Amino acid sequence: MMSSEIYLKPLDQADAPAMLELKTRNRSFFQPYEPIRSEAHYTLEEQENEIKNGITSSDQDQAYIFGVYLTQSDQLIGRIAITSVSRGVFLNAYLGYFIDQAYNGRGYATAAVTLVVRKAFEELNLHRIQAGVMPRNERSIRVLEKAGFRREGLAQRYLKINDQWEDHLLFAITAED
Repeated sequence: MMSSEIYLKPLDQADAPAMLELKTRNRSFFQPYEPIRSEAHYTLEEQENEIKNGITSSDQDQAYIFGVYLTQSDQLIGRIAITSVSRGVFLNAYLGYFIDQAYNGRGYATAAVTLVVRKAFEELNLHRIQAGVMPRNERSIRVLEKAGFRREGLAQRYLKINDQWEDHLLFAITAED
C-alpha cells in the first residue's frame, strides 16, 4: 500500500530494532496518549514479541499491523493497526496509529489512515472502522476528519491512558462513506 510519500507494509522481525528506536526516541512524546508502559516494553525482545504476536493475529484474521515507511528512504516512521476484527454481521475493526514526532504535521498520518482504510474495505471486506481519540488530541482528530471519519459521540472514562481514565471522542467510517 503506497502513497507518493509513504507506504505501509506488515511489520516483520527485521523491523524490531527500528521499532524499538522509534518508540524509545518518542517515549515522552507518546506517553500522554498511551497506557503506562513497563521498562520491558523498551527492549528489543519485547518489540520482537509484539511483532510476532501481530503476525499471529494477522494469520488468525484478528488484527493487521503495519509499519509506516518513507518511500524515499524506507525509514520506519510509524505504525498503524486495524485490531479487534469482527466478522459476521458486524464486519468492524478498531484503528490505532502513531507517527514519529519528527514527522508530525506533514500529512503522513492522514495518508497512512487513508491507505489502511482502503485496504480494510477493499481487501479485508470490512464494513466499518472506528477509532477513539482523547478530546485534547487535536492533531489526531484532524487526521481522522481529513480521512473521512465522522464524529459519533463521547465515551466517558473510555480507556486508561497514562494511568488516568480518559474520555474519548468516537469516530467511524463505513464502506459507504
